[in-house]
Amino acid sequence: MDIIIPIIALLIGGGIGFAIFRYILTKKYNFVLESARKEAEVIKESKLLEVKEKFLNKKAELENEVRAHQQKFQQAENKLKQRELGLNQKQEDLARRKQELDAAHTRVENKQQALAKREEELEKLQLKEREKLEELSGLSAEEAKNRLVESLKDEARTNAQSYINEIMDDAKLTAGKEAKRIVIQTIQRVATETAIENSVTVFHIDNDEVKGRIIGREGRNIRALEAATGVEIVVDDTPEAIVISAFDPIRREICRLALHQLIADGRIHPARIEEVVAKVKKQVEEEVIETGKRTAIDLGVHGLHPELIRIIGKMKYRSSYGQNLLQHARETANLCSVMAAELGLNPKKAKRAGLLHDIGKVPDEESELPHALYGGKLAEKYKEKPEICNAIAAHHDEEEMTTLLAPIVQVCDAISGARPGARREIVEAYIKRLNDLEQIASSYEGVTKTYAIQAGRELRVIVGADKIDDTQIEQLSADIARRIQDEMTYPGQVKITVIRETRSVSYAK
Repeated sequence: MDIIIPIIALLIGGGIGFAIFRYILTKKYNFVLESARKEAEVIKESKLLEVKEKFLNKKAELENEVRAHQQKFQQAENKLKQRELGLNQKQEDLARRKQELDAAHTRVENKQQALAKREEELEKLQLKEREKLEELSGLSAEEAKNRLVESLKDEARTNAQSYINEIMDDAKLTAGKEAKRIVIQTIQRVATETAIENSVTVFHIDNDEVKGRIIGREGRNIRALEAATGVEIVVDDTPEAIVISAFDPIRREICRLALHQLIADGRIHPARIEEVVAKVKKQVEEEVIETGKRTAIDLGVHGLHPELIRIIGKMKYRSSYGQNLLQHARETANLCSVMAAELGLNPKKAKRAGLLHDIGKVPDEESELPHALYGGKLAEKYKEKPEICNAIAAHHDEEEMTTLLAPIVQVCDAISGARPGARREIVEAYIKRLNDLEQIASSYEGVTKTYAIQAGRELRVIVGADKIDDTQIEQLSADIARRIQDEMTYPGQVKITVIRETRSVSYAK
């Protein structure tokens, strides 16, 4: 459009065209100027409105802040007024208490003055009485005092000696009872699992075809395995089982693990057998050391020689009269700690001696010495303290006891071995005792069921609600306890619990 207008003006020609062009241009300029002015006015008004809006918002925010501050100031002022009122009240209370104390102080002073006067009067009376006594007795006050003191001394000596004799007699009477109480409490506070070891291990196989591969051509494989492990392998008609026989549990364990690896691998021949047995021996030796370390950490026994730790680990594969030696050593250690604490001795030393007391039973080389003496020698060799060595060597009375740890270890060793179910020799007697407990309770009228639980330390008796009432169950409990005391021999104590209950059963159909 801007280009067309000048062209038209030129076509029209002359001054007329130029005038027309200038007029049109002026009009357009005025129009643009007016439009810009109006747009500026609109922008100005919008900006003013925006500024006013921001101003009003800021003003409202400031008013809210001022109002909040005024509320805080008002609250603080109220709190100060309350504190002022409280302080005024306390001041009034203090003033009143001060007045009361002043009055009490005045009364006390008056009483003290009165007491002082009475004391003076008493002193005068005592002097007069003393003078009269001296005249009547013919002795001075100092002489009479000395005679009285001497007579009191003689009487005190006589009473003291009599009291000492009574204490000694009472101690002699109660010492045995107190010792039994400590032993019984120690037994009842410590309980561990019972582990029974045999001289054979049964190795289970998936099918009987494996037996032929284990035997090998003309028995080469089984002979190689027996020579490498030092055990006797019995392959008979027993389905899916091979018997590994040896007096040494470590050898049996090495043979068992070697068989497991050989069968899993599938290659069974003499060279492979020797390789696997050598590898398993190393694994078992590492497991022995790890077991010893873990046992020492569990019991809190620190600073043991590495060789002693290895010996403790070997106990896992030894048994004594069917009782696992490591379990026996752990149990004895815990018993020694508890008993030493009861007697006021060092429980850590006692636990250490209890853990090491049977190290002579797992020697690397055979010794002609008894296991207690040999264990004491080993402990001394590996720098254990003299009291620990003596407790180990003397726990079977084969050496003189020189410390109080020795009798504790001896007693706790006996407790662990004699605990019901611990050793194979007394399992039958243990089971018989539980049966006898239940039979004694079942012999009473009204008893329906009996259960011996907690290794025979508790007997629960169920009675019929229609045959025995609540007043009779206490007498029944006492009668059963008295009869058990009279007729049976047992360690510790037996708790008799009589239970009487009534049940009502209905069915909704």
